[in-house]
Amino acid sequence: MRAGLFALATVSLAACTGGAQMANVPARVGAQFVPDERGLAIEGTAQRIDFGRSPKGVVPVLERELGRGQAIPLTGCPDGVAQQVDWDGLILTFTNERFVGWRTASARAGQACA
Repeated sequence: MRAGLFALATVSLAACTGGAQMANVPARVGAQFVPDERGLAIEGTAQRIDFGRSPKGVVPVLERELGRGQAIPLTGCPDGVAQQVDWDGLILTFTNERFVGWRTASARAGQACA
């Protein structure tokens, strides 16, 4: 009986220490997107998300790295803009087929809404 209790206690302690080790694992750091005249550069890499890409290839990448974007109204948008999505002040604009612009509080490029 004592051997059984000892084994149970050992397994329980092992499970507890595994949780402590997980606390030391650093959180995932998402990609940093840098808006520019051609679209979005991805900081620290040669990779880009340029104007002209399909929303199906742009939105999932930003949502994976930045979290879910917020769809916002199309007020003041140029003709053809079908969607605006806001990621904490980085607002991307899309036609039905293409990424066409972005804006922030201080800058804009491509076909951005007012």
